[in-house]
Amino acid sequence: MEITKSENAPEAIGPYSQAVASNGFVFCSGQIALKPDGELLKGSAVVQTKQVMENLKAVLFAAGTEFERVVKTTIYLTDMDDFEDVNKVYESYFGEEHKPARATVEVGRLPKGVKVEIDCIAEG
Repeated sequence: MEITKSENAPEAIGPYSQAVASNGFVFCSGQIALKPDGELLKGSAVVQTKQVMENLKAVLFAAGTEFERVVKTTIYLTDMDDFEDVNKVYESYFGEEHKPARATVEVGRLPKGVKVEIDCIAEG
């Protein structure tokens, strides 16, 4: 098991790692709309999703992998009405060809009051 830490993504806000590599896979913790310096981005689901995806990109890179190797994601939304907007941003990072397995769920609250959180599993 190997712990991943990226300076280009925000530090974990609790007792967990940004990602853990094990048995050929990288398990990325959920990312929210925090900039790497810890500044919280408030705003639309589009703005927040872009930051979330940039954070995931940085963590994946630090772990030696990339979006093209992601096999599963989970998206957590506080409002399912944001689904289409989040999808557009999400798709721009994965493209038409690569479509990992995914679940999207609406939740009551997310850390720091954000609108979206995304985690993923990738091949290492």
